[in-house]
Amino acid sequence: MIPPLDDLAGDWLGRGDLAHLPSLRNQWGQAHVNDDLTSLSWLAMPPYSGGYHTGVLRVDGRTVRADRLRWAPWGVRRAGAAGDLAVETDTRLGYEQHAAYWRTRLVNRGAEPVAVTVEQELFAPIAHSDVDWGWLYGTPWSAGHHHDYYTTERIRAEVLADAPRHAHLLAADPRRLRLGSPRIPGIQRDEDTAPMLLETELPDHSTADSGRTRAPSVLASVRAITALPETGRPTIVAGVFELAGRTAERRLEPVALGPGAVLRFEVRPAADGETGVILTHGNHPDSVQFGLADGRPWLRVAGELVVAERPLRAGQWHRLAARITGDGAELSVDGVPVAWTQPWWGAQRWTSTVDDGVVVVDDRRSPAVSAYGFAAAPDELVLHGGGAVARWFVTVEPDAAVELGVVLAVSRDRARSVTAAAAAAARFDEAVAAVADRWRATWTSAFTPGNAEFSGHLPTLTGAPAGLARTYYLGALLAIYLRNTGVSPIGPVFLTGGPRLGPTTTFFWDQSEWVHTAALLEPAGLRAWILAALAQPYDHCHSFDTRNLLPVGNHYAANDHALFRTVQGYVGVTGDVELLGEKAGDATVLDHLRAMAYRPRQRRAAFGAGVLVDLGRDPWELLECVPNYRDAVVSFNAGYAGMLRALAVLLRRLDPDLAEEAARADTDADELTAAVLGQYAGGGRWRIAHPEGDETIGHVLDFVFVAAELAEDLTPAMRDEMVRFVADHLLDGDWMRALSPDDPVAPRSDRPDHGAAGAFGAWPGATAYGLTRLGRPDLAVGLLSRLHAAASGAVWGQAMEAVGGGRFRVAERGVANRDSNAGVAATEAILAGLFGLHAGFAGPSHRPPAPGTGTLHNVRTTL
Repeated sequence: MIPPLDDLAGDWLGRGDLAHLPSLRNQWGQAHVNDDLTSLSWLAMPPYSGGYHTGVLRVDGRTVRADRLRWAPWGVRRAGAAGDLAVETDTRLGYEQHAAYWRTRLVNRGAEPVAVTVEQELFAPIAHSDVDWGWLYGTPWSAGHHHDYYTTERIRAEVLADAPRHAHLLAADPRRLRLGSPRIPGIQRDEDTAPMLLETELPDHSTADSGRTRAPSVLASVRAITALPETGRPTIVAGVFELAGRTAERRLEPVALGPGAVLRFEVRPAADGETGVILTHGNHPDSVQFGLADGRPWLRVAGELVVAERPLRAGQWHRLAARITGDGAELSVDGVPVAWTQPWWGAQRWTSTVDDGVVVVDDRRSPAVSAYGFAAAPDELVLHGGGAVARWFVTVEPDAAVELGVVLAVSRDRARSVTAAAAAAARFDEAVAAVADRWRATWTSAFTPGNAEFSGHLPTLTGAPAGLARTYYLGALLAIYLRNTGVSPIGPVFLTGGPRLGPTTTFFWDQSEWVHTAALLEPAGLRAWILAALAQPYDHCHSFDTRNLLPVGNHYAANDHALFRTVQGYVGVTGDVELLGEKAGDATVLDHLRAMAYRPRQRRAAFGAGVLVDLGRDPWELLECVPNYRDAVVSFNAGYAGMLRALAVLLRRLDPDLAEEAARADTDADELTAAVLGQYAGGGRWRIAHPEGDETIGHVLDFVFVAAELAEDLTPAMRDEMVRFVADHLLDGDWMRALSPDDPVAPRSDRPDHGAAGAFGAWPGATAYGLTRLGRPDLAVGLLSRLHAAASGAVWGQAMEAVGGGRFRVAERGVANRDSNAGVAATEAILAGLFGLHAGFAGPSHRPPAPGTGTLHNVRTTL
């Protein structure tokens, strides 16, 4: 029997125990809960995306803080207190619906009746878009549609304020002043040696259909640039700067703008009616930026835009200035204030009306129509700019409770939105319960042969130690939780992460971490995904938007290995050799495998022995935050050696006439394997080959690739030393560290996914699999039996950070994802490692399970 889904729901956790608050998902979309009791941010249910937040709950005018939270697959409960009232909310996204549900329960713990005013904000800053669904996807703002990560996070941090402010305008980090044509927001390559911790900038991982293009420079002269902080010394940039072309760009020194700061300068337009950008503070989506539109000055900051009425005169010097505070941003021209930003919650882009007791919010810039319905009609309903405020005047008797219910429904059609919201509100309890019931049914289907929900099923595990079983099923739940049935034309897909990122995006690398599990659960979906993925320019991107099938991001060195192993695992599990002859883009799947496996011939290093593959000098293609992990690293070279051997097996299986090509692949693999083993530094560590010489590093990635691909080539001493290194330097209590804390580069790699502060969600599972390959299933069982304790009351995230004493939690810093499908590698390690269900091009293999791991039932017969 599988455990009931309710048993995998998290426990109540105090806010102080959580770095990263829980997410919401519904198989169509995702959202993030905030520190209050009701608001949601990062709401995305493609083709709908939400900006800002959905509104907070106040009791007698005070925002109630979430002191405790509890996650379940179907929703998140938040609890706090308002005097003698215990206030608890339950927030859910409607299963496979463009809808959200809020239940609020107030319980009187005192001895006297309590009369209060309960006030719920009803914001729906939601837009409809068929484009811009990259990893950094577009969200709606008053003045546009773009991804603005840090602005949204500042808004989330502000939800506990009793009165809203313009906190999203206040970016205080130092940024370079840039004159002229601004760069598209993304990685700032000003200091190549700086650690890549992603604290205040992000790569532009958007899709080509986002419409983000580099704006032109004005033709003008600029001088007297001054940044005046509210406290401290001003920054003055001397000189006159000429912007003589539309692509002109000048980088100046970094300055910080905090609350109350003023940024000012003088500009002399070259001609009347000039249009373009004058100055930008940084190159971030929320940057303070000045420009001209037909000669009229404008100020843009954090999704807000204000424009002066009068144009500047050509050939004359004019003084422009911006003052940014928590009350707004002010644009002044020649010492006179001329324009101010308006509250985002006011009637700018969105307008609200009431239709038969339902609050309707229309987006002026897209077809999105949102409607709020109520299980119990509010005593007072007040339109509030782009939303409304619902008020209930309630008296709660001692030990009694009062419940309120709110429904949000979104569509392109006003009548449909109103009808859906009203109908769900009228049967509120039933509708809310149905969400959990649908999740429970989906969970059961995932382990039922011949079910109607999935194209396959997962084995059932019985008789295993309790910790190992919980990890196995928690990994399976993570796969189901990240599964989306509504975003992609290719069918069900397993999204990589979120909810602050990627509501349609899948990364090649992350998917490969649990290919056998995916092929067992959703073989039809994985097959379609493989064909779509191989049709992408995977030698230039790291992922793709599954909605519009567009590439996303920079290249990852892991792509070849990831895609090769995904195809291999799928074919091995399903026996679907016919896939190899199908076209993916301009080539067959088999031709893609050949191209990926033969890459070592094309990219041999011009240094060292000239055998290893040179992966290049850009850390963003390898481990991002480990600055020296580049050039000829051991991990992916070991991966290529394994790929060549697997290709040789496949070629012999497909056609005896390919024996000569297969032999050449084996020869290449042996040569590359010898070169990899030559990089062994002793003590379980490996050397990176650089043009300037070798460098030793202690990173988990080298361990997992060598153990997975070259275990049989290692000497007994190397095996023992590798295991000892992992056990002594990387494993830590419930989780592990990606980089040994004593590594020289560790201080410059303080990210909790790839550095010494923690480890990426996939790597404990991959490490456990490596331990089984090196003959230590006992250590693998111990590690896998503990992993469930690190999930922060939900499922594992992208980055799991150490908090001391062997305890770990899902990290938030460094723009980490709350959810990450890579964590399913723990389930993969149990199936493929402990139970030996590892399938390759030679066909399925089934080694005897490790002792004391229980029994698998309903394993698909091809395995």
